[in-house]
This record gives sequence, structure tokens and C-alpha cells, in this order.
Amino acid sequence: MHNFVPTYESTVTKNLWSEGAFLLGKLNCDEFAMGSSNETSFFGNVINPFGDKLVPGGSSGGSASALAADLTPVTIGTDTGGSIRQPASFTGTVGQKPTYGRCSRWGIVAFASSLDQAGPMAKNVEDTALLLQAMSGYDPKDSTSVDVKVENYSSILTDKVKGLKIGIPKEYRVNNMPSEIDELWKKGVDYLKDAGAIIKNISLPHTMYALPTYYIVAPAEASSNLARYDGVKYGHRSKGNNLFEMYEKTRSDGFGDEVKRRILIGTYVLSSGYYDAYYLKAQKVRQLIKNDFDKAFNNIDAILTPSTPTAAFKIGDKKDDPVSMYLNDIFTVPVNLAGLPAISVPAGYDKNNLPLGLQLVGKPFDEQTILNLSLAIEKRANFKRKTNVWWN
Repeated sequence: MHNFVPTYESTVTKNLWSEGAFLLGKLNCDEFAMGSSNETSFFGNVINPFGDKLVPGGSSGGSASALAADLTPVTIGTDTGGSIRQPASFTGTVGQKPTYGRCSRWGIVAFASSLDQAGPMAKNVEDTALLLQAMSGYDPKDSTSVDVKVENYSSILTDKVKGLKIGIPKEYRVNNMPSEIDELWKKGVDYLKDAGAIIKNISLPHTMYALPTYYIVAPAEASSNLARYDGVKYGHRSKGNNLFEMYEKTRSDGFGDEVKRRILIGTYVLSSGYYDAYYLKAQKVRQLIKNDFDKAFNNIDAILTPSTPTAAFKIGDKKDDPVSMYLNDIFTVPVNLAGLPAISVPAGYDKNNLPLGLQLVGKPFDEQTILNLSLAIEKRANFKRKTNVWWN
């Protein structure tokens, strides 16, 4: 993608330009949005403004870092399994994944087409609402775009959430979760109680299967989507003695290690003899996860969880341990599998003065409710970013 100039505008950016926004620049992200630390980019890793040895999260780490460094008031990212919400949590910013189909995917390079969704990132909830409003809308060029009304999110934004029922899923209290995460979660409950919300304990029993399900479904779709990068039509091309050797060398040389790992996983689970054992079962479990959310939302208005199981970690700490890296997505991937809206709002710090976020999950196309709840938390948490401006 180096020096690549698109031949057409994405619908999301076109919507933004039509509302008066303008482009400051393009930001770094994990290669093909595959990563949880922004270490897999061709252009090198992104640094977290809270420390030059820390990752900003991924895949939309550049978007989050630019916000935390006060380089821009708002940014956009994409979220396939937490790629907006996790970096938002790691950098003390706000990041929202809209309902699947709320924002057009036209013009966005596909990772996993049934999971990808563009979303807003900002320094506060009000700006997030404003950006979401400008980005959203039906697009006939995207077959997954849904023709539903886009609310005037910013004008009706309120922290008055009295009477709303908030679910606390017991399955999100995972083993070895740092006490600071649990304490922040309890504070979030107290903030919403103070705002008049009603807290209810709920169960999402298939949550424990979400991460392995995601890491079957997403790589399978990536394997298919990335097959188009073959060195023939455009992009990088390696020399070979024949057509097959050219294909092999192009894809081996042109993709980074993490992308190749996920392509291999996806190709494996889609291959003859393994399709039924892995991919088909994963799709069935995905439906069960969605059913859990549907059942829960019969009695509640939103769900409150931590955004991430830890604060930002050091660059290189997990790069050689894919499973440890994937576990960072444990609280975010269920939302993508179910196609629901969710938002991460900064709410506190850990013992090392690194930011921590809380996640709110809403009903399909009910972005307004989780924005309102986020505003209630934002006002009560009174979060202030404590970056040292070490880059000057």
C-alpha cells in the first residue's frame, strides 16, 4: 500500500467530507487490521503516548495514539474483533464500534467481511456521537448496509439514564484478571447506579467459546479475502520461474508473519476434512453467542464490562506468543460475532498510571443508549489524560 492512491472514495470518508470534515493525514495500523498491538505494520510499530515502550493497542493503534497525543480531535478506525475499543482503552480515548451494517464498508479493505465495521474515535463521548452521526447511513454499494434511520446522536445526547437496566455478565470475570480491572468494573457499576440505572446480574453462557470461535471465523474469511492479492492485478509482485512460483513468492514475500499465520489458519479450517469439524461448528457457536445476547436484551437495555483484561503492555512482550496476544480480545470479540454496537470509555488508571476503559454493549442499532450511558460514566469518572508529552 506504500504510495498507493485510491481510485475512488470510501463511503464513510465521503460522508465525512460532505459534512465539512477534512483530512489531516492517514494513520498507521496493523497489517490488514490483523493485530492487537499495532506491531505488525509494514511501517513499524506505533507508540503509545503514555510511554515510548508501550503499545497503543490494535489494530487501529495509530488512530488512538494520534488522539491521545492531541494531534487531532477525532479519527476513524475499523473494528473486526475489538480494533477500535482496545486501543481506545489503552490510550484513554473513546472508541465506538457501531452495529454491523450501520456504517458502509464500501472502500474499506476487507479483513473478515461478516465482522468488519468502521467506527468513530475521539477524546470524549460528545465528539464520538457527532462523528458517528456524520459517518453513518445506508449505502446501496454495500450489500450488508442496513437502511435504518440515523439519529441525531449529538443533539439528543444526555447523561440522564435513570431507570435503564444494565446487565453485568458473570462470565466476564475471567481467571487471573487483575484486581484493578475488577475494581474499575465495580466503580463503573457505582457510577451508573448514581445516575439512576438499575443493575442486573446476567449470564452469557457461551462467552467462553467466543475467542476460539472468532479465531476460526475471522481467519477463514481473511483467507478468502486476501486471495485477491496475488501480484497479478496490482500491488507487490515477486519474480518466479513460472506462474505458480510467482504466486507463491509474491504472497510469501508480500505478507507479514501475522497475516500469513491467519491465512494459514483460515485455509486449514476451510479445507476438505476440516470444514465440518472447525468452520461449521464455529458458525453454530457464533449463533449461540448471538442467542445469548438476544435473550439477555429481553430484560435489559445495555451491558457493562471491562474493555480489556489488562492495561497497555510493552512493545515486543507478546509478539512471539500469539495466544497471549489473542487473549487481549477476550472482552471485545463476542460483540463482533453478534453484530452489536459497543463503546469503550476511559474510566480510570492502573497502579502504573496507565489508562483503563469500560465497555458498554447495546441492542442492535441502539447506539444512542450506550452513548448516553458512556456520558454518564464520563462525567462521574472525571477521567483526565496524563500523558508526559515525551515526544517533544
